[in-house]
Amino acid sequence: MELDIMDSKFFNVGLLVVATLIVAKLISVVIMRKSGKRLPPVIKAFPPIIGGLLRFLKGPIIMLKEEYPKLGSVFTLNLVNKNITFLIGPEVSAHFFKASETDLSQQEVYRFNVPTFGPGVVFDVDYTIRQEQFRFFTEALRANKLKSYVDHMVVEAQDYFSKWGDSGEVDLKYELEHLIILTASRCLLGREVRDKLFDDVSALFHDLDNGMLPISVLFPYLPIPAHRRRDRARKKLAEIFSNIIGSRKSSGKCETDMLQCFIDSKYKDGRGTTEGEVTGLLIAALFAGQHTSSITSTWTGAYLLRFKEYLSAVVEEQKTVMKKHGENVDHDVLSEMEVLHRCIKEALRLHPPLIMLLRQSHSDFSVTTLEGKEYDIPKGHIVATSPAFANRLPHIFKDPDSYDPDRFAPGRDEDKAAGQFSYISFGGGRHGCLGEPFAYLQIKAIWSHLLRNFEFDLISPFPEIDWNAMVVGVKGKVMVRYKRRKLVVD
Repeated sequence: MELDIMDSKFFNVGLLVVATLIVAKLISVVIMRKSGKRLPPVIKAFPPIIGGLLRFLKGPIIMLKEEYPKLGSVFTLNLVNKNITFLIGPEVSAHFFKASETDLSQQEVYRFNVPTFGPGVVFDVDYTIRQEQFRFFTEALRANKLKSYVDHMVVEAQDYFSKWGDSGEVDLKYELEHLIILTASRCLLGREVRDKLFDDVSALFHDLDNGMLPISVLFPYLPIPAHRRRDRARKKLAEIFSNIIGSRKSSGKCETDMLQCFIDSKYKDGRGTTEGEVTGLLIAALFAGQHTSSITSTWTGAYLLRFKEYLSAVVEEQKTVMKKHGENVDHDVLSEMEVLHRCIKEALRLHPPLIMLLRQSHSDFSVTTLEGKEYDIPKGHIVATSPAFANRLPHIFKDPDSYDPDRFAPGRDEDKAAGQFSYISFGGGRHGCLGEPFAYLQIKAIWSHLLRNFEFDLISPFPEIDWNAMVVGVKGKVMVRYKRRKLVVD
């Protein structure tokens, strides 16, 4: 009897909550209509209240493919108590990329990163401090710094692939993931980690990575095992880097890595970075680059091995570069590899690891579509755009689902023909990816070495997309057969 009464109470409370949400939604719709605003069309979803959430969880790209042809480039999804308005295409996304932080903010939508990155950095500080910390990243990725990083990249690739035999079969995805983390350790985390602590730090980063789950976006502090392992790993990493930073400062040693750049960085008021800030910035840098680079280097290889004409083109480019520079590979030599650059860029167009970019709107703004329709986006909406969808718009890219690196060649320049923000694999505007040059150099350094020293055949089916990952990558293994060779220059 008591259980029946309790069940009845919970049922009544549930009904009250649902009814309150419905009434609140209806009131807001009436108010917005009376205000005369030209609101974007709304995605129809059933059942009420949770239907939008169910469609979103089913897969945002699936939803966009279904709704874009019906609703156009601007539309809203009701997500329980939130509204997400999508801006698809360069004609309507300019405000998304250009708006100031006071108008469209990153902080609210990306605060779920705070437990991973740690306190006092990036999304746990106000915008003025975050801008200064982004300046530290910019300074750590200047051309003179990148040149020293490239030297480390080349050595890591040479050492790693020297352990391969004269022939064999490998999972290319696994091999590239492992090499990327080795390279990142040397360039970003420092010599001490790479030479002495790699296995320990790699295991801790693995726990950090596995603590970033889809549910973490909504409930980053939920007391689940993955989050507890994440928090323990974060604490241990802080201890390791505290010791490294202290040792460097006491010895006066100065290294050529991002760790040293962060140690030497100063805020505008003259204050230096703390050990906690340096650790948090390093973790943020590794998270921003590790997955994206390994995923893109894997897709680059898969497409080259599938389309032999482009494989032949990049091999011929290596011969041309070697004829000019010999065996030397440095920052300037990698910058000359335009054909390889276009092949990487096309793999990124088709498979950007970050499929959704989000902002929180703090003010009303308006957009005009390609067809001339005007829409008012209300304050309070989450505003989104999707590189994975926008990079395949047919009015911008010819045969958008086809792999065609030459679409970026001089004379075609499809990513520029429709104006700014046509190609958004690295975002753009105020919050464009600071690590873009680093990523291209890293992937070029790896594939330059592979193309010069090995012949490959793809022996597994062409890989599928792993939509279930937080950073969308390659599903399953990418098995290749290799044979060692030395590229002959005529």
